[in-house]
Amino acid sequence: MPDTSYESPSQQRMTPAVQWLIAANVGVYFLQVTLFGANGVFDVLGLDPVRFPSTWWTIATYMFVHGGLWHIAFNMLSLYMFGPRIEQAWGARPFVYFYLWCGIGGAIAHMLLDGNAGLVGASAAIMGVLLAYALRWPDDEVYVFGVIPMKTRWLVIWLAAINLAMGVSSTRGGNGIAWFAHIGGLAFGWVYLRVSAFGGLDNFRRWVSPVPDEPEDVFRAVPRVRPRNRDRGENRSEGIDEVVAKSNAIAARPVRSALVPRTASDAGRDSAEKLDLVLDKISKHGIESLTTEELRLLEDMSRKLRNDETR
Repeated sequence: MPDTSYESPSQQRMTPAVQWLIAANVGVYFLQVTLFGANGVFDVLGLDPVRFPSTWWTIATYMFVHGGLWHIAFNMLSLYMFGPRIEQAWGARPFVYFYLWCGIGGAIAHMLLDGNAGLVGASAAIMGVLLAYALRWPDDEVYVFGVIPMKTRWLVIWLAAINLAMGVSSTRGGNGIAWFAHIGGLAFGWVYLRVSAFGGLDNFRRWVSPVPDEPEDVFRAVPRVRPRNRDRGENRSEGIDEVVAKSNAIAARPVRSALVPRTASDAGRDSAEKLDLVLDKISKHGIESLTTEELRLLEDMSRKLRNDETR
């Protein structure tokens, strides 16, 4: 059933994780243009493949650093437009995990395919957010450049094609845009959604056929148990274990009354029924739950079985 409870992006209330992420990006940008300067922030938080992994933290911090006003404005606007709805559907913590995962995926793809250039910006994480939105609400319309209507599914396909084409055709680091980082954010986002419990679990459940349950009445398991008090003697212990072991083998038969051979006398039928109840009690609660009378019944039956075998 399509989701009809969602308001348009302009009416969407800001969600906590999106608000925190925007605030963190704006805060770092404020430090760039005021206290530390762009180069100082880039050196500490930006990803430099040449210095990695000695600067291991930059694989995550780079996505909070931006190269200019338009760079951060476009990324934060996209996060504001598409992030809140996903966060409402998933929750704040899963959304943040996904955002960081896509950003780290962009960093890995950039180091593998464009390893000579530095990397800053949240674009890889934003590409993952766009992918998640398009997979869940593919028919929602957005306006590219504010005038061209396009469904979100086609928007993501268009962005992926452009980034891939530009990444392959351009010189490594020559134009200052990390095309392969964007592709990495999309790829890692797709993997996350396919194997996680958010976007991909429903499809996964449809792919995997359910395993039928075993019939409950085919086997009746009687646990292996020990007597409660060892001072009752080894003979009693062996006798009770023998009864339980024999009943365990007999219980697999379809006819339950086969636990004890039935006779024509009422006494024999009563003994069989009582033994059945005792064995059921052992199966459910263990031998420690038996009363003195029930233990005596097991001992009597054990002696009877041994006598029958010696004849």
